[in-house]
Amino acid sequence: MHSQLSPHHAQRVDLPGRHGPVAALRAPATGPDLGATALLVPGYTGSKEDFAPLLDPIAEAGLEAVAIDLPGQYESAGPAREQDYHPAPLGAALAELVEKLASDGRRVLLLGHSYGGLVARGAVLAGAPVSGLTLMASGPSELPPGLRRTALDQGELAMRDKGLEEAQRINEARLAHNPRWAAMPQRLKDFYRERFLRSTPEGLLGMGAALRAEPDLVAKLGRALHAAGVPCLVVCGELDDAWSAASQRDMAERLDADFAVLPGVLHSPNTEAPEALLGTLLPTWRTWLEQ
Repeated sequence: MHSQLSPHHAQRVDLPGRHGPVAALRAPATGPDLGATALLVPGYTGSKEDFAPLLDPIAEAGLEAVAIDLPGQYESAGPAREQDYHPAPLGAALAELVEKLASDGRRVLLLGHSYGGLVARGAVLAGAPVSGLTLMASGPSELPPGLRRTALDQGELAMRDKGLEEAQRINEARLAHNPRWAAMPQRLKDFYRERFLRSTPEGLLGMGAALRAEPDLVAKLGRALHAAGVPCLVVCGELDDAWSAASQRDMAERLDADFAVLPGVLHSPNTEAPEALLGTLLPTWRTWLEQ
């Protein structure tokens, strides 16, 4: 079973960030070094551990793998204001990290999952010097109506009224009758709880607000990618229950990007189907680096 607890050889490190240390998992290339870094950015309530199943295979393919907690998530320091967690300001902070990683001549391939895709988009719009952009299970604008949007609304009310503990209690109660949650190892449930409670309330509230209000910036991103000559890939699960696969296909067409859909996969290909995901990512990234 693949999960955030999947074993890997990456080291836990802190990277410099505008809001303080950025917690990361870093795995140097173990195959012939292609001179590139894959920078992996998690989504709302996520963390660097979301990419645990990908780290060793990426390193073995000749790329350095760096997975981060966004500012305010889990083990990363974050700003005090909710609005600083919107995609544009977080994207500007991420762009600074990209610049640091690229300062020694390495090319950076930026991947953003879900809300991390909106932040990665913000980084490109802020001028991040990337050599490729991958948007994974991430949409063109705000989170559309559905179970995830409803859970987000309920979670915000609980957080503002009674704090993170109550929001976590409500979420666990909501999941109690979910067979996948029931079958989950207790260690993984404990990790999810710890991660959520260690994230900043300002970050969770700010990201949640942005997920309900982010405008469609696909055309603007497309112009920026075209002007910089940066290739793009949109990849998602066939059964994505956040942004639909159809909406992500449309986004890819508007970006003139490659598009891949993974059969039978929901919203987290990185843990649900890492082998299938890597079968799309690694050949695409190699092609980009050969250009």
